[in-house]
Amino acid sequence: MPQETSSAPPASASRDPSACAGVRPGPTAAGALPPRSENPSVRGRGHREVPGAALATVRPSPAGVGGAGYNFTKAMSFAARSWAQEMVAHLWDGDPPDRNYLQLDPVSATDSFGVLAATQYNDFARFRWLGRKRGVTPLFDASHVGRWYCIEAHARLNDSGGSNGVFEYWLDGNLEAREPGLTWVGPLGAYGINAVFFENYWNGGSPAAQERYFDNIVVGTQRIGC
Repeated sequence: MPQETSSAPPASASRDPSACAGVRPGPTAAGALPPRSENPSVRGRGHREVPGAALATVRPSPAGVGGAGYNFTKAMSFAARSWAQEMVAHLWDGDPPDRNYLQLDPVSATDSFGVLAATQYNDFARFRWLGRKRGVTPLFDASHVGRWYCIEAHARLNDSGGSNGVFEYWLDGNLEAREPGLTWVGPLGAYGINAVFFENYWNGGSPAAQERYFDNIVVGTQRIGC
């Protein structure tokens, strides 16, 4: 899998300049992966739950425009060497007028029996969208950008044959949005959550030259907390 790359930001951008980087798009793998897409250093079982993926400090550019961007972070289950996903837990921006808010946007790409429907990475035509939910804080408007924030997300897959999956996120320790009762995958799903992406781009290109910094990224097996 492609590896994340980074470049050091100006010291003024970070509370801890030695630990902070301006992150380029890239994945962090965690758990069992399909053949030929597997990184040997992360072999193991897929996870049914990513209880904490904490972007411990996130700083949008003080001159940020264009909202959150279409991609921010997501956890997913790769289920084929083509990078087809069984499910994706998107945390990204909303459509107008909600471009300054992060929203939960969970996706399943299996049928009710758990048979993989997707055939490639981001196979939107075969995605089954489970319902999005917007956070309460306009994190990327003019009154919020230029400061550090702690964002923590939690995704839990449903039990086999159940509808008890969960997706939720917190901002500075306060719950912003929660979606219970999700059926991410059917009973035949072969993989759990096995990758987390941290991203920073607009589908059509950024509307202006701007920056976003990620610091103290943690992926855990229990609630991390800010």
